Amino acid sequence: MKRILLSLVAIATLSLSSFGQAPEGFKYQAVVRDAGNLILNNQAVGMQLTIQQGSVGGTAAYSETFSVTSNAYGLVNLEIGTGTTSYDFTTIDWGNGPYFIETAADVTGGTSYTVMGTSQLMSVPYALYAKTSGNGVGPQGPAGNDGIDGVDGATGPQGPIGNDGAVGATGLDGQGSVTTAGTNVTITGTGTVGDPYVVNGSPTYTIGLWPELGGYVFWVSADGKHGLVAETQDQGTATWYEAQNLILNPSNHSVNGQKFRDWRLPTKYELNEMYLQQLAVGGFASVYYWSSTESDYDNVWDQGFTNGTQGNYLKDDDNVVRSVRAF
Repeated sequence: MKRILLSLVAIATLSLSSFGQAPEGFKYQAVVRDAGNLILNNQAVGMQLTIQQGSVGGTAAYSETFSVTSNAYGLVNLEIGTGTTSYDFTTIDWGNGPYFIETAADVTGGTSYTVMGTSQLMSVPYALYAKTSGNGVGPQGPAGNDGIDGVDGATGPQGPIGNDGAVGATGLDGQGSVTTAGTNVTITGTGTVGDPYVVNGSPTYTIGLWPELGGYVFWVSADGKHGLVAETQDQGTATWYEAQNLILNPSNHSVNGQKFRDWRLPTKYELNEMYLQQLAVGGFASVYYWSSTESDYDNVWDQGFTNGTQGNYLKDDDNVVRSVRAF
């Protein structure tokens, strides 16, 4: 049986209700790959997640299992706190960390789990602690001279710094170090019970080589979350009608390109962008390449990678194929 690898693609996202009525938990995403780093898409997977307290391999504060199926991209979406378990997620004392999450999986969809790794939970779950932290009330005043307790004294001074961060001015603890964003991480919210911090880890990309996307990103949207990727090698030479068959054959792709099945011919405009960046993308020959843009019933636009000239070419003639994909 192939051993699988789990590749995290997003930092956990907090799922909280400001009134505490929705189930508490946080989201967890992973991409399932085999030992050869190929994505296992549409695959039944059994998963076991364990939250350990204090250190890697520490006391299990919570453990649950899931039976899921990866999607067409090998992605599984879980929500910690909603799996099959005998534990109570709401009893976890997030102020008594640190906490670590151990991931185990069974690629056959069963329950023979293999531990794939353990990583520290940094900021996300600790927003849960803000729901139950300090109330801002000072100590009771001293007893009266007649031995009968006096009325409550005035509100006492601000308490000392807790394990999860400084006590807020209104008596509600802050959410600790969750206020600092990082690479591919954004944070919203003010860190109160009514408006907790929410951490989002959607990745962003720039122009350049990205093996996890299958090749070279030659165009990217303003927010860096969407763009176009060119294969870093040709898929072969064929007529326009046969070009897609070359693209669909994984053996015609680079090692990184073989991870994806959504490659296609570029449009005439995309092909020109690839020509302009051919030295950075790499692997191009001084020949003509097919586009997907038809000029009429018998002809298709192509482009020479010697001088950048675009023209019409008969679909029955041979040209070189270089594929693209979108993300």
